[in-house]
Amino acid sequence: MKYLRLIWVNLARKKIRTALTVGSFAVALFLFGLLIAIRGAMNHGEEAARADRLVVINRASITRMLPISHNERLARIPGVKAVVHATWFGGVYKDERNSFPQYAVDPEGLRAVYPDYLVPEAQWSEFIRDRQGCIAGEVTARRFGWKVGDRIAIKGSYMTGVFEFNLRAIYTGARSDVDTTHFWFNYAYLAERYKGRVGWYVVRLADPGDAERVITTIDEEFANSAWETKTQTEGEFGNYFAKQLGDIELLVLAIGSVVFSTLLLVSGNTMAIALRERTGEIAVLKAVGFRDGQVLRLVLAESLVMAAAGGAVGIVAAKAACASLSGLFPGMVLYLPSGELAVGMVFALGIGLLGAGFPAHAAMRLRVADALGRV
Repeated sequence: MKYLRLIWVNLARKKIRTALTVGSFAVALFLFGLLIAIRGAMNHGEEAARADRLVVINRASITRMLPISHNERLARIPGVKAVVHATWFGGVYKDERNSFPQYAVDPEGLRAVYPDYLVPEAQWSEFIRDRQGCIAGEVTARRFGWKVGDRIAIKGSYMTGVFEFNLRAIYTGARSDVDTTHFWFNYAYLAERYKGRVGWYVVRLADPGDAERVITTIDEEFANSAWETKTQTEGEFGNYFAKQLGDIELLVLAIGSVVFSTLLLVSGNTMAIALRERTGEIAVLKAVGFRDGQVLRLVLAESLVMAAAGGAVGIVAAKAACASLSGLFPGMVLYLPSGELAVGMVFALGIGLLGAGFPAHAAMRLRVADALGRV
């Protein structure tokens, strides 16, 4: 701390160069944060999945619907605690670009199967009471400026006509990784025009350890019928879609390696040039009593200050970007785990040390007579 003013003076000597170096660290941490957030969003179905939920779809394809009569038969299977059916709506709100996940659901089953979606009791009661009622996630509500009580008109896509809803509730997540972009409405309203079919079922188990038996029982229940099923754990179901987008882990590792390697070269070059310009000053410091170790620590501290400042700016920018982008990508929850952000900051500080390592060592070994002879 006693050398803080000296460090500050050295960094302020070439303001543009210092700003560009800090900016390089900021960009690196910003990209790192976005990559981590995107990886988490792509793997969200697997990572955020609960062990006690199963997804039941048509064996032929998820695009093929199932009869609503499956609901009662699923509920009677031993080990099943609750069942909810959902149907993709895919409507358009004002503009084709305003896409977000929309589902017709059984309200009672929704709450029983998804306890991690939090809705105030008074709002939930209004939703149940209103046949045209709907619930929106806080991200989607914030995106469109909706508030409870608003009238929302959505034009159907494969279901023709305009459907009007009353926003009765806005839900939040019990955890930071819960998707709050969804829009749910009562299946009974949809059934006024289209009845008898639903998209898929989600089953909540009484005992997560009973999953394999229940999966087998469900698929055997509907085997050799016109509506055969394929049942998976929620994690397996989400992982299937994540894998369609390629190896996200490899992509993050490859891009991250390139970014941090480039940053190492930039920081090393910056410190080497800065110390070359201050050769005479370093000689004077040694002449007035600075020891080799003090010179080494002084140079490393300069690099660490730039790395820490840039890293902090990059993390703040990444958090702001994730908050603003989450609502633009339906179903994608962009959030930054604090543990992985800490790893990113450690990498930035480590690169700051490595980049300054060789120039700092050269400054430490510099002989006063040699340095003054160059000036």
